Amino acid sequence: MVLEKLRQTRESEAAVRRGAIELIKKQDPLAETNDTNYIFLSFVTRYLPAGLVGLILAAILSASMSASAAELNALASVTVIDIYRRLVRRDAPDRHYLRVSRLATAFWGLYAIAFAQFANHLGSLIEAVNIMGSLFYGTILGIFLVAFYLKWIGGNATFIAAIVAESTVLACYAFTTIPYLWFNVIGCLILVVLAAIMNPLMPGRKQAI
Repeated sequence: MVLEKLRQTRESEAAVRRGAIELIKKQDPLAETNDTNYIFLSFVTRYLPAGLVGLILAAILSASMSASAAELNALASVTVIDIYRRLVRRDAPDRHYLRVSRLATAFWGLYAIAFAQFANHLGSLIEAVNIMGSLFYGTILGIFLVAFYLKWIGGNATFIAAIVAESTVLACYAFTTIPYLWFNVIGCLILVVLAAIMNPLMPGRKQAI
């Protein structure tokens, strides 16, 4: 009896929700009706004590700012040390590299903002994170597997295989209906298999131990 009443209540709630969404869409066809991202914040602001609400919001903001700062710092460091210093200017003074680092930080900040605008159209926050992660995690996992367990495969073969694997994943995302979580498996398998096949053809390849 209780379960039946609960089921009827949930069905009634779902019907009211669908009606509200239809009214919103009728007034504004472009309106955002996916409220998944607001469930946690709504619970926090409505049901938790005032002091705890402030503490949770401060923790969320602090974590976001810390992650963003670490991300920008890492990207700028890689840009300057691994790309600019090796390929553009090798013997510039530290003041020059500091200036380039600041410019790189500004560039990656603008890039992150533009990318966030794109990710905003991918659905809920959890879904967006999983979609964007699935586009790259498989290839990264394949690189780590080769580095740790297939040490006889050289860097040239791994690099080319990574480009092919990532291109394949992006093509699957753009032109197929494969569920995005499978992109992790596809990218990883393509990289490992292709790197193993290509390694004997690469100059300066590693020898099996």
